[in-house]
Amino acid sequence: MRRYMGKMVAVWLASLLLMLCVTGCVKESGEGEKKKSSDSDKIQIGMCFDSFVIERWQRDRDVFVSMAKDLGAEVNVQNANGDIEEQKKQIDYFIKNGMDAIVIVCIDSNSLRDSVKKAREEGIVVIAYDRLISDAGVDLYISFDNEKVGAMMAQTMVDNGLADGKVIMICGSPSDSNVSFVEKGFRSVMTRYRNEIVDTVYADGWRAEKASEYIYKNTGLVRETDAIMCGNDDIASNVVRALSERRLAGELMVAGQDADLEACQRIVEGTQLMTVYKPIEKLAQAAAICAVKLVKGEEITEYDISDISDGSKMVPYLKIEPTSVTRNNIDEVIIKSGFHLKEDVYLNVPDQMPN
Repeated sequence: MRRYMGKMVAVWLASLLLMLCVTGCVKESGEGEKKKSSDSDKIQIGMCFDSFVIERWQRDRDVFVSMAKDLGAEVNVQNANGDIEEQKKQIDYFIKNGMDAIVIVCIDSNSLRDSVKKAREEGIVVIAYDRLISDAGVDLYISFDNEKVGAMMAQTMVDNGLADGKVIMICGSPSDSNVSFVEKGFRSVMTRYRNEIVDTVYADGWRAEKASEYIYKNTGLVRETDAIMCGNDDIASNVVRALSERRLAGELMVAGQDADLEACQRIVEGTQLMTVYKPIEKLAQAAAICAVKLVKGEEITEYDISDISDGSKMVPYLKIEPTSVTRNNIDEVIIKSGFHLKEDVYLNVPDQMPN
């Protein structure tokens, strides 16, 4: 906010000086020369992504940039390609180039404290987008209710008949703070219905191929299991592919999140039980609105803001509600909302396509 207000004062002074300089200087035609519009007074936002390997991030980017543009802001997007040192360099770049706000999809929740502190000392608004940054005191953390995401995965399995069963958890990257929230929600429901978690593994760096490698190496245990919880739909893709090679696809309940197109296709085909739809448009639009308001020093009245601990302090938390998606409601939630086209979802089973 300090940076933005300082910039606005500088623009005002420059404009005043220009007006004084051109007073009395009129063209022979009698018309004053029109001043070209300048973007120097626009809010500048830096947006730094983990990577674009996960399908949804490109959609987040496009919606955020579009919304920010509608609000009169400009966005500089950077992609760290999963390299935490590169992400730190990109944040430094944003600081040096005078961004008013920096929105970060962090690679490692525990490694950006100093970078965030440096940005905030410069008066730059910092928003942790979808992944909490630990011990950093960001101006806002905006995400989905991730504990509820895990509970939805588990509850859908239970509603599908899972009780006193055996479950394998193939979670996402342990450096992603959301993973622990999802795991907590999932375990709480599994415990309530006396389901045993027979193994828990993590896909470091969200490398989904770790999931198929696990299935290949532990086929015996997999055959004795009733369900597999996957950290996201990309992991679920690798799980189902490996299960198909073992002729087990459709025999085990598989749950994921993000509502990727392939996951939705598997749901109508019967090889994935469910996914969790997270309305990315709402999240990205809200992040853009909040970024602009925080830079301007305005109160956020459009959303309910709660608090969450980042490990050392409480930070503002804006959470968006997710939705469980199964074969029963996929047409209503995914297709009617326009998230995916009907023809794409039912591509491999056109005979099941609704009219």
